[in-house]
Amino acid sequence: MEQIHWVRRRWQQLVAADSGRGQYSAPAALPTKNFPVLHNTQLLTGKRRTVIARHGRHRHEYHSISKGCQGNGIRTTKYSLLSFIPMNLFQQFHRVANLYFLFLVMLNWIPVVEAFQKEITMIPLVVVLIVIAIKDALEDYRRYRFDQKVNNNIVTVYSGKQQTYVDQRWQDVHVGDFVRLSCNEIIPADMLLLYSSDPHGVCYIETANLDGETNLKQRQLVRDLPRQGSELTPENFHSRIECENPNNDLSRFRGFMEYPSKARVGLHNNNLLLRSCTIRNTETVIGIVVYAGHETKAMKNNNGPRYKRSKLERRLNVDVLWSVVLLVIMCLTAAIGHGLWLRNLKDASFLNPDTTSPALSGFYLFWTMIIVLQVLIPISLYVSIEIVKLCQIFFIQNDVDFYNEYMDSRIQCRALNITEDLGQIQYVFSDKTGTLTENKMVFRRCTIAGVEYPHEENARRLEVYKEDEAMGCSHTLKSRASAKSLSCKSLSCNRSSVSLHTLTGHSEGEESPSPTLPRHSAFSSPMEKDIVPDPFLVQKLNCLSSPLFLLRDASMELTYIVDFFMALAICNTVVVSSPNQPRHVVQVPEVSRTPLKSLEDIKMLFQRFGLPRFSTLSPPHTTESPRSFTRRLFSRGKAASFTPSPSPTPTKLGTEPDGEPNLEASILRDGDQGYEEEEEGEHDELIYEAESPDEAALVHAARAYRCTLQGRSLERLLVELPGMGSLAVRLLHILPFDSTRKRMSVVVRHPLTNQVVVYTKGADSVIMDLAESPEGAEQSDGRQGHIREQTQKHLDNYAREGLRTLCIAKKVLEEEEYEIWLKRHAFAETSIENREELLLESAQRLETNLTLLGATGIVDRLQEEVPETIEALQRAGVKVWVLTGDKQETAINIACACKLLRSTDQLLTANCGSKEACKALLLELRAEVECGEAAEGTSGFTLVVDGRTLDFALQEDLKGDFLELSRRCRAVVCCRSTPLQKSHVVQLVRDQLRVMTLAIGDGANDVSMIQVADVGIGISGQEGMQAVMSSDFAISRFKHLRKLLLVHGHWCYTRLANMILYFFYKNVMYVNLLFWYQFFCGFSGSVMTNSWVLIFFNLLFTSAPPLLYGILDKDVSAETLIKLPELYKSGQNSKAYLPSTFWLTMLDALYQSLVLLLPLIYCAHAGSDADMLSFGSPINASALLIILLHQVIESRTLTWLHVLVLVGSALFYFSFTLVFSVVCVTCSPPTNPLGVDKLQMSQPLFYGVCALTTVLALLPRFLFHALCNSISPSDTLKAALMDQLNPDNYCRRMQRWNQTQAQSKARGLVINVEDLDIKIPDFILPKELKECRAATGSVFS
Repeated sequence: MEQIHWVRRRWQQLVAADSGRGQYSAPAALPTKNFPVLHNTQLLTGKRRTVIARHGRHRHEYHSISKGCQGNGIRTTKYSLLSFIPMNLFQQFHRVANLYFLFLVMLNWIPVVEAFQKEITMIPLVVVLIVIAIKDALEDYRRYRFDQKVNNNIVTVYSGKQQTYVDQRWQDVHVGDFVRLSCNEIIPADMLLLYSSDPHGVCYIETANLDGETNLKQRQLVRDLPRQGSELTPENFHSRIECENPNNDLSRFRGFMEYPSKARVGLHNNNLLLRSCTIRNTETVIGIVVYAGHETKAMKNNNGPRYKRSKLERRLNVDVLWSVVLLVIMCLTAAIGHGLWLRNLKDASFLNPDTTSPALSGFYLFWTMIIVLQVLIPISLYVSIEIVKLCQIFFIQNDVDFYNEYMDSRIQCRALNITEDLGQIQYVFSDKTGTLTENKMVFRRCTIAGVEYPHEENARRLEVYKEDEAMGCSHTLKSRASAKSLSCKSLSCNRSSVSLHTLTGHSEGEESPSPTLPRHSAFSSPMEKDIVPDPFLVQKLNCLSSPLFLLRDASMELTYIVDFFMALAICNTVVVSSPNQPRHVVQVPEVSRTPLKSLEDIKMLFQRFGLPRFSTLSPPHTTESPRSFTRRLFSRGKAASFTPSPSPTPTKLGTEPDGEPNLEASILRDGDQGYEEEEEGEHDELIYEAESPDEAALVHAARAYRCTLQGRSLERLLVELPGMGSLAVRLLHILPFDSTRKRMSVVVRHPLTNQVVVYTKGADSVIMDLAESPEGAEQSDGRQGHIREQTQKHLDNYAREGLRTLCIAKKVLEEEEYEIWLKRHAFAETSIENREELLLESAQRLETNLTLLGATGIVDRLQEEVPETIEALQRAGVKVWVLTGDKQETAINIACACKLLRSTDQLLTANCGSKEACKALLLELRAEVECGEAAEGTSGFTLVVDGRTLDFALQEDLKGDFLELSRRCRAVVCCRSTPLQKSHVVQLVRDQLRVMTLAIGDGANDVSMIQVADVGIGISGQEGMQAVMSSDFAISRFKHLRKLLLVHGHWCYTRLANMILYFFYKNVMYVNLLFWYQFFCGFSGSVMTNSWVLIFFNLLFTSAPPLLYGILDKDVSAETLIKLPELYKSGQNSKAYLPSTFWLTMLDALYQSLVLLLPLIYCAHAGSDADMLSFGSPINASALLIILLHQVIESRTLTWLHVLVLVGSALFYFSFTLVFSVVCVTCSPPTNPLGVDKLQMSQPLFYGVCALTTVLALLPRFLFHALCNSISPSDTLKAALMDQLNPDNYCRRMQRWNQTQAQSKARGLVINVEDLDIKIPDFILPKELKECRAATGSVFS
């Protein structure tokens, strides 16, 4: 029977093709004599790939054709055992600092400029190279283990020798192999789908491993291949495949398959199964590999961690160049001094006889001093910065406040080198939907045929959910079942589930419990599903199940209502899954009956009775649950679900007070009886797998009115309508949504009228323009004009309430009109060149002269703590822009709700129709803002720009005016903006204003904006992982941005900036000692210490304290930084690392080196015969103590760990020098340090010199800090002092701070932290502070 059924279907398809009418929208329209498009368009221009079967008729050509194709084994490692050392060294020497020190090592091997032993000069470079090499080796080994696990996965591949399918490892799969997959198996390579056990020739895949989206996506066989029956036999596959070369475009695949008959069939993205995706619904799938290994689209998109250069790093590079300049000046001074000194000393007895001229000796000494003073360039600083940043990322990732329990996710740091940029952000560009809002779309209300249905009970239901969430109540999702019920073991899919853990080495047994899978029920929470219908709309729909239609002139309105809910149910790509098998698609059964022949029957019945239209009824108020209330409205075989408002006079059921029949009650009663044929209980709960929350919300809304989408196949949809039962809707075409059209459509054969109908849904700005009545229908035009007018009013009201709006429309096509369009559309579908453009043109040609049915209003609630987060960012001096595609009224409403737009702000709107008008308006608004700034009491301006005006404003001659205007506004809202406009806005502000920008979004439309910004943040929300994969940091909620910037951003910037300055200080201070000594040794390049101590001084003795300083220093606590966002401004202004700060640090190092050296020369050792090493021993010890105590003065945090490291560094130095002076005899020729340090440390003069020079060197800095902190303390210091207050004083100070802030806002002024009078109090226990903060939480919020 199945074979007979298949033959019959094929014959129907051929007949339909000959008549020019296709059955469905697959790019599979058969070629006809009247439409020979394939032979004209199948040639691919440019480079392409040819694929033939590895074990087919053309196997003798296989090796010559496929020799350039890669195998399926992947290798993400950079090195092998043999290549590690040369390649790692090659990569490390790409750094200029490493090349510089390599140059010094080579320079020291030249005898005339040699300063130290050759081996000693190599030590700093070798240590740095080894540390980085070890880190790279560990990372590469981790990647190697991951590669091995992936490559050794098993898959079933056809073997030509054995003539059957055998198990092979992934890495042994090649292009041209036939791969057979079962349910829940992961696809090993990019394959062309050639066979599916599904009778409709489709399979469903889940792309969660690729892009994070858990909804099912449909793929279909290549056209003209058998859809069912026996499996594909690889030996009989003789076709040749031509396709484009490997690329990273996940949404596009172009090519053709050439049959032995030379007929060609176009290939497209729906025929391709991508690597890393999972088969979810079909028992068996067979495909031929076209891309393998690193040529697959998944691997082409695997770029690894992102690398960006931070603002602090750019500043560091400038200061390193200044250090180089300083080094050259010092070496030139020494060279010139040496030449002059030799010229003035002639025939001196202590000089070796040499014929070298003073000028040449000075030239040699220049290079010698380069080697001696090499420490001035901080080679270890780069390694220290990498270590500090890794530790900062560790602390960020392990912050429990960033953990999302529901999603079981935490923050991801994908960019490893821009943590400090988080503390310098000046502009934040945010998406709205899914970023500021939940992206949980809930149907709220609708308007149909110009009649508004407020759904008041549905509004009360949403309020109940809000109250429950505020009280901490959790709602358990019914679809979040146990692992046993979610397992994919069934009659059709009897293989155990294979998850992403397979790729990471974690085994999952079939019987072992697995975690709950919340993403399987995306967009299906009770709040989204349990919609309470509007009673008036229910009343009208119940007419369909009434045996008598007693409403005059209601037929057209009822037709609108039925079409409206039909569009909600079928105008989508939702996949229907069964309740006990959520990964399996519900198949569409054969529907043998239709309760009503056509809607014309309904119209005739409406016209038979000439009674008034529906009267207005008051909605009943109920406290029932949503499901029970819905059940009562649609009760089966019971009394009327609800009655009209009680009239003053008692009446009988079904009669009016004057004795006339109550038609509405009768209809309700009769309508309820229409459900008697159904079972008493609810339908089996279906699971809707939607690509977006909007689609899910509309399908759930239709289901609430018993317009239920029950199943989907490639050719048909199964829809249940109230009073009509299940109807099979023939699906002809799907015109998917795109950002250009801003709408989607389906073309179906109506199950009742047998007409070709186009159902369209999309943005109101687009649909309203396309909603035109057919020419010649005057009555219809008048009705449509009224509907458009009323619908527009309702849309404006919805937008003011902050609802997302969608318009629903339809179009009935004549058969001739449809056939003409079908031919053009088939040409577009089967084209290879410019296919996307042709399909867009075809869709736009069809979607004209639409009949407007109505519109929907969907609630998308704000995420928790969004207003508090935005308010905190604005207090921190960060300007927040919202870039959204929503209409202007909705964007303004959301801006008010999240406190971006305050009640005291003056709203500026820019809506222009031409470039000239835009220019005039920008100048006018700019003048208005300047006048407002001059006037007292103005709190601020908020600019709202629509997409069309934004296009004009971004043009070259207007962007200056736009920037100047927006720069003066507190906030900017760009509505109706496209993804490209978003990225252009971010780039414009970043480049022209030279500010630090941050972009945050959750969807694929935010990717370009995220990549353009200095810091890109993705939200792992409801729309997959595209934004996350393109971001630098990934968070789960917008509220996390508050702590990420205000706390971790502040800490990361402050710590790293202070550590870099400290590194420069200690290097310059020690190098100056060597430089000043040259004035007392004839500029000979000699040093007053042995070369081992000189090299190890910065490399070992003083390297650990700066690391601890950069990792753990904390100037202000996290609680205070959260409650006082104004402290963030110090990072925005780069106060911790200004050019002036750098040069002051250099001057301080210069002073300390002079104070350390001069007293020894002119006081302690004046007139003595101390040798060079004895003179240098106290200098080294004093320098070490000064450097360590300098850090103590600069540190804001001192713990036992700090003390341990500081004391340990000092003990390490003294232990090393003592042991070195005892055991070393010829370690540092030509000098001999034996016993020098031991002798020096046994003399009181040594300790007296160390103590005196340390105090003299550090006293100015200590006094400077004391005076500044007493006379003009910084905001950060004042906030740090508040952490030390006792609980009562802390609470009082915080209350005073917030009150002052509120008063300042009222006056339109900016608060200054210095206005507060804070005195230094006693220290108290942190526990008491926490109790105080908890008790005053309402004050701080």
